[in-house]
Amino acid sequence: MKTVVFMGTPDFAVDTLQALNASEKYEVTGVFTQPDRPKGRGNAVAMSPVKETAIAARIPVYQPEKIRDDASWEVLQKLAPDFIVVVAFGQLIPKRILDLPRYCCVNVHASLLPKYRGAAPIQWAILDGETETGVTTMRMDPGLDTGDMIRKVTVPIGPEETGGSLFDTLKEKGAGLLLETLDAIVDGTASYEKQPEESPTRYASMLDRKMGKIDWTWPAEKIERYVRGLSPWPSAYTFRNGKTLKIWASEVVSKEQMDGKTILEGAPGTIVYTDRNCLWIAAGDGLLSIRELQPEGKKRMETDAYLRGYPAAAGEMLG
Repeated sequence: MKTVVFMGTPDFAVDTLQALNASEKYEVTGVFTQPDRPKGRGNAVAMSPVKETAIAARIPVYQPEKIRDDASWEVLQKLAPDFIVVVAFGQLIPKRILDLPRYCCVNVHASLLPKYRGAAPIQWAILDGETETGVTTMRMDPGLDTGDMIRKVTVPIGPEETGGSLFDTLKEKGAGLLLETLDAIVDGTASYEKQPEESPTRYASMLDRKMGKIDWTWPAEKIERYVRGLSPWPSAYTFRNGKTLKIWASEVVSKEQMDGKTILEGAPGTIVYTDRNCLWIAAGDGLLSIRELQPEGKKRMETDAYLRGYPAAAGEMLG
């Protein structure tokens, strides 16, 4: 049985840790994860999902502020792993640790590398209108997601795919791909493909709350992608009567949907058509139909329920 040290932090890494722990070929001898952090409105200190999983499985947990410190190095030397597996750990791994395992350090990354290196590859694939994405395993080097690619699995992005639904699909695919990758490395059948040194492909920068603010001058298609890609976090939002209004589901209005309706002309952000069930907003190009939304301080609801409590009139401006 080969020994593995696992490094990961968020929920995306949990499936891979569980798959390793359930395997008869690999033994997880230690888990490294980020220190406990304040979380939620009450700022209560919370464990990472990976730590919770490791504790439940009775695997020793280590939480260094910096993985490059001497204390971490001493622990890793004692563990002397055959592999180090890294999944969304949140810290760059220094070269002396990359060189430590008997085989190598393997990373599971949620994109088809070299495209979408960086912190938020799942969401950016949707935001940019990609029709497919996937998971790549790589032999790590000191760069950020720049190591030699080993295996990939491709996943289509559906027209109603959200950041949350794609996240769930890719974390499951990543767990299976990681086990296949380790098996191939051990039996000598793995192949290693270098990434381009100067890749022109998209970098997946970290998300923040400000990204969710809808710019109604964008084309309706782009706004619709942002609504999906930023769900469930940080979520897309606008303002109505000075209060935040989150948009959870929308669609671009087609010409067929317009037939027989009187559509008001209006600047981007204007409500141009509404009835008991329908709320259409003018964008920089095209119209956006809102299907699900959430007023400030209230629960998510479909448009018909929202309009019963918050009537709207054509000509009103959002944002």
